[in-house]
Formats: sequence, C-alpha cells, structure tokens
Amino acid sequence: MTNRCLIISGAPNCFFPSNFRNADFTIACDSGYLHAVKAGIVPDLLVSDFDSFDGILNPAMEIVRAVPEKDDTDTLLALKEAMHRGYSDIMIVGGLGGRIDHTLANISLTAFAAKNGAICHLIDEHHQIFAIKDDSIMVRKGYWRWLSVFAMDSEVRGVTLRGVKYPLKDAVLTNTYPIGVSNEFTESAAIITAERGTLLVVLSDIE
Repeated sequence: MTNRCLIISGAPNCFFPSNFRNADFTIACDSGYLHAVKAGIVPDLLVSDFDSFDGILNPAMEIVRAVPEKDDTDTLLALKEAMHRGYSDIMIVGGLGGRIDHTLANISLTAFAAKNGAICHLIDEHHQIFAIKDDSIMVRKGYWRWLSVFAMDSEVRGVTLRGVKYPLKDAVLTNTYPIGVSNEFTESAAIITAERGTLLVVLSDIE
C-alpha cells in the first residue's frame, strides 16, 4: 500500500497524470464523478451534495451525502474523508480552472492538508501545487520550467531555496509580497525549506 488517495473534483476540465492509477483509494466529488466515468474509473467513494450532479450512480460505490447548505465544499469533505481514512499522500485532479473562487478554495486545501500532517497535490495539465508546513522537501525538476513559492500565513520564517536561479537563505516571506514568484531550476532538484509557517509551492511548465 502506498497510502495514496486520488480525489476527482468537478472543474470543467480534468487532467489525469500518468500515475493516477497508482492510487490506493479514489474519491469523486459531486460532478467529478462524470470525469471519473469518462476516464473509466469506478471511484471507491462519492462525496456529494448533488447540487451539480443527479445522474445514474454505480451501485458499487460508497456514498457520503451532504446538504448543499454547508461550510465545507465537496472537495474539502473529500479531503477530510481521505485523511480520516488514513491517507496522507493525496492528489486532487479537476480542481483547477473553472470558477476562480473554487480554484482559490482548492488551493487553500493544500494548506489545510499541510497543517494536518498530510500533503495534497493539486494537478492540471501544466501545474502541480502543494504546501509544506515547518518542513523541508526536495522537488525534482523533471519537465517543470518554473518554481514559485508563496506564504500562506501572514509570514513564513526560515525560507531557504537551493538549486534555483534565485536562492534564498533564512528569508521571511509574507502573504502581501510575492518575492518567491517565477524562480527557475539550476540543478536536477531543488530543496525548499520553511522552518516556521505554511509555504505554497507552485510548479509550472508553461512557456
């Protein structure tokens, strides 16, 4: 078991990376179920308030029903379900693009995961987004062109970037000044450290 969960959200476009079938557990969120069906996936769980999907469901799925008038989005409910079931490596597809408010909400989920001991990757065709908290991580260059970091708290202390064109050492980043945008790899991997606070990491291959 790799302890990996795939969450399929309901943005208009849904890109599945090559490793999506390596997930141990799959959750569809509301109309994200349609993306799953199109990709030939039978989710293990459907989390939905059924405000944007009312089609025929596969009877093999477990279903968690929510009311439309709630504090949590369907994707946040799915993330909480994944973490409650013991998954700490979580990938969300179909969570970027579409309505900007939902995109921002989904980006905030990466910080929610980091603050609760998990890592959550938001993925589309050109981006991978995740957050770390009080931690250090190695990010391989692969096909990524750009690497950006942003403070998700009012300030993030002890930010160090190595293996990049514009390195930082023990810097303080704030959420009102995007000094960490549009960095580039200079080595095969970059080391990103945030000693205190939650740091958003954005990888992009767009020219």
